[in-house]
Amino acid sequence: MNPALRALKPYPMAELQARKSALIKSGKTVFDFGTGDPIEPTPTFILDALRAAVPAISQYPSVGGTQELRTAAANYMQRRFGVTLNPDTQILPAAGSKEAIFHLPLAFLDPGTNKNTVIYGTPGYPVYQAGTLFAGGIDHPITLPQQQGYRLDLSRLEPALLDRTAIVWINYPHNPTGACVDVGYYREQAAICAAYNILLASDECYQDLWFDEQAEPPPSALQATTSGILAFHSCSKRSGMTGYRSGFIAGDAALIKAYRGWRAAMGVGSPAFIEQAAAAAWSDDAHAKKRRKIFAEKYRVLASGLQQKGITVLPSSAGLYIWAQVPGQGDADVYAARCLEVGIVVSPGGFFGPGADGWFRLALVPSLIDCQRALAVWPK
Repeated sequence: MNPALRALKPYPMAELQARKSALIKSGKTVFDFGTGDPIEPTPTFILDALRAAVPAISQYPSVGGTQELRTAAANYMQRRFGVTLNPDTQILPAAGSKEAIFHLPLAFLDPGTNKNTVIYGTPGYPVYQAGTLFAGGIDHPITLPQQQGYRLDLSRLEPALLDRTAIVWINYPHNPTGACVDVGYYREQAAICAAYNILLASDECYQDLWFDEQAEPPPSALQATTSGILAFHSCSKRSGMTGYRSGFIAGDAALIKAYRGWRAAMGVGSPAFIEQAAAAAWSDDAHAKKRRKIFAEKYRVLASGLQQKGITVLPSSAGLYIWAQVPGQGDADVYAARCLEVGIVVSPGGFFGPGADGWFRLALVPSLIDCQRALAVWPK
């Protein structure tokens, strides 16, 4: 057995699925706010693009992906963020952002050197740690204080730590808290990473989910610079394509070239018909706007309903989640068990690492009607 497996906790989302299955088996009505897997149907035009692209003869896909997908992704980055990227040298398709995030340290970390550390914020996405451990690196989680807006600020870290750091992970809008940042933040972190020769990796899976159409949308780290940065994007939440497993990596051309060469050994090329559907998704903004409005309404209903029950909700302007405080500053695991008694599945803060005691996460997944039904039985 790989010793990294012994260092990992059970993957939180797998545990949530087990809890949900047990509830369904017992005959309870289930309101699943646990896993961030939206239930809104995939837009029809994406299904049509997929069906039209299924070939009569199936052949191996290319790690570099189709020209259509790379071009669609580059055009999206230009429309959405004003960032100009070469689709042939600065875009690399992935089988969803999760696999690309997990595999990154295997390509860009040498555990045999003194530059073998990966920094990431906690609470946060567990895959940053998992990828580091499997690559033989040293994970260095930084607890993100609520008072600082859950921002990972590299200027607060010791130079000795930065000297031995190979990769820094940032993720805004933040999972699980929904915290957001501006371009100035990205510029500051990019400058520090450049000074210490650190790869800055930006997980940007929630960039197209903001709650106020009149507000400034979440920026990309690539708006600060494309040098030394890789940004990870996904069709999953934006386009309702979680099961398609399609995303892309964008940024520094030299890093993309190196990562592409390494990934050829991994067999991670996505099927061309999946990439054709993804190209259609990245080429259209109207469906993303419709989905964004749905999530925004769920956020407003849930945040208001929880607050009326005396439950503190951390204000957020974007993302797929609500970060809420356990009533009476109680134990999150105990409270999650109480929620299960009435069929409500939530993620206790401990699932996301240190710094989350007394908090729980809700994914904006159930329908608006089910959100209202859940609030009617929500435990105080």
